Amino acid sequence: MITSIVLPKEFSFDECLVFLNRSSNECLYFIENRKIHKLLKIENELVIIQISESKSKLKIETLNSDFAKVIRKPIRNYITEWFDLGTDIKPFYNVVSENRLLKDLIKKYYGLRLIGIPDLFEALCWAIIGQQINLTFAYTLKRRFVETFGEEIKFNNRNYFLFPTPQNLLKVSINDLMNLQFTGKKSEYIIDLAHKINLGELPNKSELENLGYKEAKNILLEIRGVGEWTADYVLMKCLRFTEALPVGDVGLHNAIKDLLNLQNKPSIEEINKIFDECKSWQAYSAFYLWRSLYD
Repeated sequence: MITSIVLPKEFSFDECLVFLNRSSNECLYFIENRKIHKLLKIENELVIIQISESKSKLKIETLNSDFAKVIRKPIRNYITEWFDLGTDIKPFYNVVSENRLLKDLIKKYYGLRLIGIPDLFEALCWAIIGQQINLTFAYTLKRRFVETFGEEIKFNNRNYFLFPTPQNLLKVSINDLMNLQFTGKKSEYIIDLAHKINLGELPNKSELENLGYKEAKNILLEIRGVGEWTADYVLMKCLRFTEALPVGDVGLHNAIKDLLNLQNKPSIEEINKIFDECKSWQAYSAFYLWRSLYD
């Protein structure tokens, strides 16, 4: 099965690939010859998709099956959300065109989209995993978590994995996660989160998306293990609130320090002042600043 998505003018497949290639330890997709291979679950079937670019379109092929046309819509919806193709980013470019930090970055990385995490549970888990550790170790923990508890299929001598669902973790213990080198607290947070979602004790993604930014953030902050940084990261990467800003992020501090040639990292007050100029495009501004760290 082959389908495609027409791309907006403000889109760079190459820039998106740079972001997606930032870790060689990624376990939920792989990239080869400018083609992204990823496992999805559609209509309770495990479907391997291949994404490539062709003539201002994203070309999407299913590799392990040829399902009916009915599955094209959920696949297209997932990819549209993953690459944030539904957002018009021209206003972002206009807003920051004179910003001292961002005016050169938007030219250099033109077309970069805020690559997201469409699944709320995955986004929350990934943010919790990444708390107070470096990115390299965070990817190591994610790989262990995914390969231990996620669904898996093999195709053409390669293993493909899905991120674990809350249901996958119903019988998983805190010690099971600690055996993978998760801290005790992170193990508790993830297990507790999975059980709360299974019991319907937390709003779902659609319900949170329909709230205002502050209200959605307050609900996330009530979850064990979710602080300011984690909440804003999820609001930014999953719920797509463009005003979300993980203001305490170390990488963000380093990017600002480097771009402004500062002797010390900026204070939270200085960061907030800088982002006040971004007029509800803080999330995209932060994403472009992160991009500057891995040139």
